[in-house]
Amino acid sequence: MILKTDRLILRPWKEEDAEQLYKYAKDPNVGPIAGWTVHTSVEDSRQIIKDVLSADETYAVVLKGGDLPIGSVGLMIGQKSNMELENNEGEIGYWIGVPYWGKGLIPEAVRKIMQHGFEELKLKVIWCGYFDGNEKSKRVQEKCGFRYHHTEKDIKWHLMNDIRTEHITCITKEQWEGR
Repeated sequence: MILKTDRLILRPWKEEDAEQLYKYAKDPNVGPIAGWTVHTSVEDSRQIIKDVLSADETYAVVLKGGDLPIGSVGLMIGQKSNMELENNEGEIGYWIGVPYWGKGLIPEAVRKIMQHGFEELKLKVIWCGYFDGNEKSKRVQEKCGFRYHHTEKDIKWHLMNDIRTEHITCITKEQWEGR
């Protein structure tokens, strides 16, 4: 499936995107604060496309007029989530390359995924989270109407082999419709 916004195309990841993914995912300012390790090679990025980014409802974020990904956005529904969710709930995740920070592109992509989740996938709640210190991710969630739900402390985060605090937010379909 392909989703479009004013400035973006959200499309499935392709193995040919590995070089472009590596370009942004090798930056230590991107992955670790979001909970994943820095990519170490184009081949590493290719494997992550195969193992992670090829999942259903995971999209490459591409500027209109081009075909190269600058970030990623996706929904993990029910048991595919990192959280314990019902089958009619989803968890949204996202990141964008540093050159595109502060341009409102990820909130635009997140709003489109929310619309898709509520209208087409018939989700009743969409959850999101951000780790302590990730103020940019917190701002995306605020801009998109997510509301603080709770904080989980001392989480063993296996991808980074560390302990984290995560702030959990959510938005219901009714809240989204009434925004």
